[in-house]
Amino acid sequence: MMHKQELSRRDLLKGSAAAVGTLALSGAVIPLAQAQSSDKIRVGVIGCGGRGSGAANDCVKSSPGVEIVALADAFPDRIKGLKDRFKVPENRCFTGLDAYKELMALDDVNLVILATPPGFRPIQLAEAVKRGKNVFMEKPVAVCPAGIKMVIEASELATQKGLAIVAGTQRRHEPKYIETMKRIHEGAIGDIVSAQCYWNMGNLWVSNRQPGQSYVEWQLRNWLYFTWLSGDHICEQHVHNIDVINWAFNDLPTTVHGVGGRQFRTGPEHGNIFDHFGVEFVYPGDVRTISMCRQIKGTAGRVSERVVGTKGVSNCAGVIEGENPWRYTGENPNPYVEEHKDLIASIRSGKPLNEGKRIAESTLCAIMGRESAYSRQRFTSKWFRTRCSLDLLPPDGLKLSAGRNFAIPGKYKLPGLGG
Repeated sequence: MMHKQELSRRDLLKGSAAAVGTLALSGAVIPLAQAQSSDKIRVGVIGCGGRGSGAANDCVKSSPGVEIVALADAFPDRIKGLKDRFKVPENRCFTGLDAYKELMALDDVNLVILATPPGFRPIQLAEAVKRGKNVFMEKPVAVCPAGIKMVIEASELATQKGLAIVAGTQRRHEPKYIETMKRIHEGAIGDIVSAQCYWNMGNLWVSNRQPGQSYVEWQLRNWLYFTWLSGDHICEQHVHNIDVINWAFNDLPTTVHGVGGRQFRTGPEHGNIFDHFGVEFVYPGDVRTISMCRQIKGTAGRVSERVVGTKGVSNCAGVIEGENPWRYTGENPNPYVEEHKDLIASIRSGKPLNEGKRIAESTLCAIMGRESAYSRQRFTSKWFRTRCSLDLLPPDGLKLSAGRNFAIPGKYKLPGLGG
């Protein structure tokens, strides 16, 4: 499924977990002026590609008194656009794989945006909490159970320290979704008996390997197509829709059974991920949800959710049909901006939002769907949480071999299960 790695990831995981544990035991807290302030929010952006640039722009638009004051990325060329736009001084721009640590060491930065490839997010979130920073982190928040564990531990510590964590699940901050979910939870469609969610689309960008480019650099620039970096597209994209279904149920699935494959995108430029997935998630009460996602050129697109109840049906996004018909007619501002607005308001009010555990659980559902499809095995979420030993966290030095292996359904062995 992934490239063989020469150093143990466990060493890195233990080190980061130990750092989080030490902080928890010490009872260390962030200074009040940094956690709660009506003054300027000084933002450091970690990961300055497309999503990092978008999040930085949305953050500044969202509220008065917000400044981008520091930037970090593995590569210097990725920083230039934001550096020029926000006039960030050269001495506050950091590059390299450890650049996030240099940025987080700046005392005046009180909010960080984490927008590097998802494989790095657990390590960077743990460091941010250790340093006493409020966090906006893009989804997904991990690519394996080991990373999920680290995110949940860091989120719990953030609560102890009075820090805010908001995730890039913008539907959770979108009025038409919020009002629809309120009505669903109040019984407008009755008891949910089935659900469906989709992220079906065409191709995305590809970064081909350039002459003289190392294998590691190419993977980092072409990160969508490597499971250890993106989690595969069921995690990187479809987690949005899975999160909405979890929200509708106000619960998590109990079992998962997935299929999928690599039919269209078979070249080396597409790394080791699949191009389509179909997953059945079973929620408490034996309520079954069908989840589909696909990235194949020339195919019909569909990005949506749907829940069916005993009294009606809803698209989760402003429409209910059945015994209690309703349609949302209020304002619906840009949710990509609203999520930052809500984050900053929570910091300034002294009532910090913390979405870390919630998005970690939805990300874990996407990971379970991926692993079930890779292995073609059905398993319970309880087993996956407690017994699956899969760990894709990057080792020190990122020393990867040149092999390019990917999961072959029916042959791939899921750690702890066999397959």
